[in-house]
This record gives sequence, structure tokens and C-alpha cells, in this order.
Amino acid sequence: MSYEKVLQAQKFVIGTKQTVKALKDGNVRELIIANDADAKVTAAVVKEALDINVPILYVDSMKKLGKACGIEVGASTVAIIS
Repeated sequence: MSYEKVLQAQKFVIGTKQTVKALKDGNVRELIIANDADAKVTAAVVKEALDINVPILYVDSMKKLGKACGIEVGASTVAIIS
């Protein structure tokens, strides 16, 4: 599953603001979004990723995604960067 991709990634950014910035900079290889995140929060990230053809993967839980990133809170979006 995509949680393993985060665990194996050498560089990633967490959160919608940082992810949008990384997408605009052209550094994102893959985008991971938690299904239980509020669609209003992730909409800008999804739009930006679709505009530049970045692959989007979905996972079940913000809490598990945050844990995979090594943080104690949930993460709505994570961008694996190059």
C-alpha cells in the first residue's frame, strides 16, 4: 500500500500548503491523499496535481498517513519529492 511508499521515500513534504508549493515548484513525483481528509482541504492540491499530471494515490486514513510520516497527528496530503 501507499503507506510503505512514504516510509521508503527519502524526501517528502507533509500538508496541503507545503504540497501545493512543491507541486508549483515541479518537485513532486507522487501525491498521496487520505480519503478521510476534508475534500475542501484537498481540492486545491488535487487540482494542481491533475494540471501537471502528477500521479495521485489514495490511502484510507489521515492518522495512518501521519504515522507513516513520523508525526503524531494526521496528514491529509503527502508529496513524495525528487
